[in-house]
Amino acid sequence: MKSKVFFLGFSCCLLLLSACKREELPKATCLKGRLAVKGICMNYVIEVIEGQVDSSQVERLWKHPMTGKSYTRAFALRSICSFPESIKEGDEFYFSIPALPKDKMCAQCKAYSPVPNKGLSIEICE
Repeated sequence: MKSKVFFLGFSCCLLLLSACKREELPKATCLKGRLAVKGICMNYVIEVIEGQVDSSQVERLWKHPMTGKSYTRAFALRSICSFPESIKEGDEFYFSIPALPKDKMCAQCKAYSPVPNKGLSIEICE
């Protein structure tokens, strides 16, 4: 008798657990950016042009030392291996800033091109 009660109770628990749906995580908020400078060797500068970004993660105002042009809410691209080649200088696109960026390994030349001191790894939003 005890084994029947146990089996019935265990079955009910399994049924209840299978009926529960796992709460989905909220989708990352996408920001709008512009590829401001497409420097040599993937030394890219991106400006945040729409959306809320932590001001400690970007340069409020960055001036390119060679051209003298200023950029607001700018940062250096750190996720160079996953950035699409199809995005050209001046193009606008949507991106998110992952909490735990995926580190991809790829070859990068070491030629210098000025970028802001602050840099971010980003993911392009589809």
